[in-house]
Formats: sequence, structure tokens, C-alpha cells
Amino acid sequence: MDASLIERSLEIAAERDADLTPRVYARLFADHPEMEAMFVRDTNGAVRGEMLARVFEMILDFIDRRAYAAQMIQCEVVTHEGYGVPPDVFGVFFGKVADTLREVVGADWTPAVEAAWREMLDQMNWFATHPDQSAGLQLA
Repeated sequence: MDASLIERSLEIAAERDADLTPRVYARLFADHPEMEAMFVRDTNGAVRGEMLARVFEMILDFIDRRAYAAQMIQCEVVTHEGYGVPPDVFGVFFGKVADTLREVVGADWTPAVEAAWREMLDQMNWFATHPDQSAGLQLA
């Protein structure tokens, strides 16, 4: 995966939109309205904003050193299971982040950027669906 393309797409989105949080969660809730009920106490959006910020931090680690991102995904899957969040929602959420970025980045979202994001999302989804930390994805 071309990490520089993913990083640049995040930079472009940050330059064009101060807060992606409402857009990402609007997409999630439109397709999965049952998820919105889980944020009933997040009246000012702070929890959603923090969660999205952590996702961006995790993405930056995932495309670089992978010091913690893969294990963080696995841990969060287990933690969120206690809230009734099925593991497949993680892949859905990561996809909503990419969809939102694609919209904001617009014409700068090239086929190469799409391919880089698709590869990263596929790898991240593997960790979301395999929360047993003793099972590690072997990447070339």
C-alpha cells in the first residue's frame, strides 16, 4: 500500500474541512440507524469526535510503523462487544471514513489513492474480524 497517498488524502481533507465528524457519523447512522442510539449520551458530539480522532491516529500508525494500530483495532473490537457493537461495524465505520474523505478530497482522490485506501481497509478489517491478538496477519 502506498502510505504517502493515504497520508496526503488525509492532509487534503484536513485543509478542506475543519471537522469531518458530523459527515462520517451521518453516513454511519444513515446506513446503520441502530448505531445512533449508542451515542444518546453524546449530546455535544465530543465522544464521536474523539473516536474519529483516534481512528485517524490509528490509520497514521497503521500505514507507518504499526507500533499499536493492529492491536488497538483488536482491543476495541473486544471492548465494543461489551456495548453490543458487532465486529463487522468496525469495517463499516472505516469504510464510512474513506467514503467521507473521498467526497471531501474530490478530484484529488485518484484511482491510486482508492487502491491504497482499499488495501489498507482490507488489512484493517482483517484485524477487526480476528480480535484474537495471538493471531497476527502476515504481510509481505
